[in-house]
Amino acid sequence: MADTYDLIVLGSGPGGYVAAIRASQLGLKTAIVERENLGGICLNWGCIPTKAMLRSAEVFHNMKHASDYGLVAEKISADLDAIVKRSRGVAKQLNQGVTGLMKKNKIDVVMGDGKITAPGKMTVKTEKGEEELAAKNIIIATGARARDLPFAKADGKRIWTYRTAMTPPEMPTKLLVIGSGAIGIEFASFYNDIGADVTVVEMLDRIVPVEDEEISAFLQKSLKKQGMTIMTGAGVKSIDVGDKGVKAEIEDSKGKKESHDFSHVIVAVGIMPNIETIGLDELGVKPDDRFHIKTDDHCRTNIDGIYAIGDCTAGPWLAHKASHEGVIAAETIAQSMDKDGHPHVMDVNNIPGCTYCHPQIASVGLTEAKAKEAGHDVKVGKFPFIGNGKAIALGETEGFIKTVFDAKTGELLGAHMIGAEVTELIQGYTIGKTLETTEAELMNTVFPHPTLSEMMHESVLDAYGRVLHI
Repeated sequence: MADTYDLIVLGSGPGGYVAAIRASQLGLKTAIVERENLGGICLNWGCIPTKAMLRSAEVFHNMKHASDYGLVAEKISADLDAIVKRSRGVAKQLNQGVTGLMKKNKIDVVMGDGKITAPGKMTVKTEKGEEELAAKNIIIATGARARDLPFAKADGKRIWTYRTAMTPPEMPTKLLVIGSGAIGIEFASFYNDIGADVTVVEMLDRIVPVEDEEISAFLQKSLKKQGMTIMTGAGVKSIDVGDKGVKAEIEDSKGKKESHDFSHVIVAVGIMPNIETIGLDELGVKPDDRFHIKTDDHCRTNIDGIYAIGDCTAGPWLAHKASHEGVIAAETIAQSMDKDGHPHVMDVNNIPGCTYCHPQIASVGLTEAKAKEAGHDVKVGKFPFIGNGKAIALGETEGFIKTVFDAKTGELLGAHMIGAEVTELIQGYTIGKTLETTEAELMNTVFPHPTLSEMMHESVLDAYGRVLHI
C-alpha cells in the first residue's frame, strides 16, 4: 500500500521546502522527497555558502586596507581551507535548520530519487529499496544544474563548476572564468580578492548583461582596477587540459585567436533543469521553449494535479522567486481542496536581483534601455556614493544608485544600484514597485540620516531636478 498524502513535493530547495511548510500550515498532509540534502542547492551548494565565502573575501579586503581606517594589520593572509571550512559549516547549520522545520511542521521526509509514475503517484528509490507514495497533488521543485560546455566538461580538477569552486582541491593561481552572469562574477570576485590572477571571458558585449548598461560599465571598470582581465565580445574556442594547467584558445572581439595558459577554469554559462529522470515525458508534461517546465500564473502544468516551481521552470532563476512560487502553488492547491488558500499572481517585474561581487549589484524592474524599448518616455535620476555622508564614513565611496520613472505617470519603472550593501537596499524600491508607488510618495518619504538609504531618496529627487547633495 502506498503512503497517501494531500501533497508530495519533489525537491527540497528554497522552493520545495517553503511550499511544503506553507501547505502544512494550510492543513495539507504533506511529504517532501529529496535525493541529496535538505535545502537543495541554494542552502548547501549555492546562495548561502557562496555568500559565506564572499564575506571572508570582503573581510580580507578590508584588512588589507586597514590603514585607511587608522588601523594596523600586519602579515595578513587568506587561508582557503579555513574559508571553505567556515562556508561548509554555515551550509550545515542551515541544512539542520530545514530539518528542524520539517519536524516542526509535521512534514514527512523521504530521502531518495523520486519519479512520477502517473498523476498522483510517485516511486522513490531509497537506500532500503523502492517506496510508493500517492497524493492528490504533486509539486515539482527539482531545480537545475550547471550547464556544460561540450569542449570543457567539468572534471573537478582543472575544470570546475560552482560546486568544485566552493570546495576547491587547491588554490588557483591563474583562473579563467567563462561567463559573467551572477555566478561567474561572484566567483571571479572571490578568487581575485584572495589572490588569484583572474580573467573573465564573456560572449556578449558587456559583463553582467542582464543589468543596466551603466551598471555593467561601472562594474567592468571597477574589476579592471582591482586587477582582473575582462574580455567581452569574446569566446573560448577550445580547452586542452594538462597535468599542471589548461591551455585555452580565446577569440577576442576583433576575431583574433590566441592561446592562454591558466591553472584552472570555472564554467559559468547558465543552467539546465533537473527534469530528465522524473517521468515527465511519460506523463505528457509540456516544456517551454527553453526545455524548462511550462506553467501558468499559479504554477500549474498542463496535467491536472501537477505543479512546478523554481529553477526547473521559466526564469528568472532565483531562490527568492522559487520560494514565492512555492507559496503560490501551496495556496492554489489548498484552495482547490476547500482549505483557506488565497493564491495571488506574482509580477516578475517586481522580483529583485542581487549579485554579491565587490562592489555589489542590485536591481529591480526595467533598465533604462528596456523601459524605452517598451515605449516609455522616461525620467532618470542618479546619485553617487561619494555624495553620501554614511558612505564616506564607511570608506565605501564607490558606486551609484539609478532610478527610472515614467515621465507621464511618475510610475517607478526600475531601480539599479552598484556599491556597498546595495543588496540590502534594493528591497525598499521593490516594496515601492509592488505598491505601485510614484515619485511623489518616494520624494515625500522621510529617510533616516546618516544612512546609505538616503542615496535612494536623492536618486529619485535627481530624476525630477530636485537633488540636494550633489
